[in-house]
Amino acid sequence: MADAAPHGAAEPSQDERTLAILAHVLQVVGWWIAPLIIFVIKRESRFVSFHALQALLLQVVYMVGMGGLMVLWFVSIFATIGHHGGGNNAPPPAFFLLFPLIWLGFMGAWVVMLVVAIVYGVKAGRGEWAEYPLLGPLARRLLKLSRGGVPLSA
Repeated sequence: MADAAPHGAAEPSQDERTLAILAHVLQVVGWWIAPLIIFVIKRESRFVSFHALQALLLQVVYMVGMGGLMVLWFVSIFATIGHHGGGNNAPPPAFFLLFPLIWLGFMGAWVVMLVVAIVYGVKAGRGEWAEYPLLGPLARRLLKLSRGGVPLSA
């Protein structure tokens, strides 16, 4: 429990823990909308807003990644159609290589999202100020919090 609340911060209440859990877990089915609603509703709670903002930032990264995969998907479709021509009816080998890789990218990103939501939901339920790699420090900077949720002095 190295990330538990330090001496300067209050221990999160059970309601705060529950909302932090929901911010993480509901992003699997509610995408960016669920963490955004929780972030806006419980903005006064540093614990809930920290966890909800992390989930929201993860959803933004996820959407950008999925958008990139969609662009790659459509580019590969049109490149396959353009390269295929009209004479031969057999699909090109790139079709069998690229499409499964793109599909694995979609599924792999979803599995990572599911695992992150469960792991950090459990940590939030314990009252920990657990940070996502790379996104946790960004969330702390945006909320002007030090480690453990203590507000940075102005």
